[in-house]
Amino acid sequence: MMAGSRERADTPRELLDAILTKSKKLGRSAAIMDRDILSRIEYVCRCISNRAGVRLLMACMLAKIHRPEVDPRKPYTEIGGKDCFSGRTYDEQHLSGFITENRLPCNSTTAFLTPALRNQDAVLTTRTVLVGRPPQVYNDTLQLLDDVAKGRVSAEQVLIDTLRVLVLVRDEKEERMNTLVAALRHGTDALPPASEQIVTLLRQHLACRHSSRLPVLIIAAAYSVAEKQWGESAKPLRGHLAADEQTGAGGDIEVCLTNDQRVCTIYEMKSKRVSREDIDRALQKIVACKPRIDNYIFITTDSVDVEVAEYAAAMYERTNGTEIVILDCIGFARHFLHLFHRLRLRFLDAYQLKVLNEPDSAVNQPLKEAFLSLRHAMESDG
Repeated sequence: MMAGSRERADTPRELLDAILTKSKKLGRSAAIMDRDILSRIEYVCRCISNRAGVRLLMACMLAKIHRPEVDPRKPYTEIGGKDCFSGRTYDEQHLSGFITENRLPCNSTTAFLTPALRNQDAVLTTRTVLVGRPPQVYNDTLQLLDDVAKGRVSAEQVLIDTLRVLVLVRDEKEERMNTLVAALRHGTDALPPASEQIVTLLRQHLACRHSSRLPVLIIAAAYSVAEKQWGESAKPLRGHLAADEQTGAGGDIEVCLTNDQRVCTIYEMKSKRVSREDIDRALQKIVACKPRIDNYIFITTDSVDVEVAEYAAAMYERTNGTEIVILDCIGFARHFLHLFHRLRLRFLDAYQLKVLNEPDSAVNQPLKEAFLSLRHAMESDG
């Protein structure tokens, strides 16, 4: 430790572990008595639709506790001065592992790469405009940073109550999920749902809000249960927000021949109609694929334009043998379930497992609970 530094002797991880212990001892009792400040923490921690605020808050509080001389409103080194710090460093290097190990309901990636925060290089005051939804999550987070900077509350108190609420949210979520999953357990003599009942269930689930990840999971579940019959297997899925250019992937799902790493089929998911421009972009990917792939398949949750489908089919000769085809998601699922009728229950279980195992940033908690509730209703009706 450099001479003159006011940095705490405890490492950031040791501080986090100690504060988590304090928060657990409090249970539902708060460390902060100010109702307005506590209300802001509750909102930021429980905001399902935007989890960037809570990671920003935790990173800034941790930095302030670790280095008391810093200003929690200055998490960018570009600001300059002795009281600024790298919020992204505290977030990625210290919070990420802590969040994962304690199963805290936060995004798996840093808040500082989200659109609202990645291009900032100024002090985060209550007048700063962070563009994102809902606006209140950013307004409350900025106010909390100001509360600590102005001495209305300590960083340790804020972090204690933040972790306390996150643990409560985690435990509440797990209890709800366990109850819903337990309600699905039937006797071994129960009649499995029909293929068309499963199709209806999938259609209902796709109709829910924020369901863009679900078509990927439907296709992945199909390959996972019919791998032996197809002689093909899907490669592990990449993150929901990972761009193909960053990962080197050709599409949302890459399929290989069994015991062979050569990609033979690529799936690309669309929540809108596939256009001629989409086909042209796919053509560029196909040309870049070495060795050549056999199929490039668009899966859409919208209708299929006949002219665009014909345009895609005409690419077979131009690609020297790669077929481009557009399929609607429900049509794919229906055909699969009837073709592999005896695997329908295994498919349903595989899809459920993939839905529940996805991070909340890809499939949020209400969408997971919606599937379990829909499945319970389907099996109860049956």
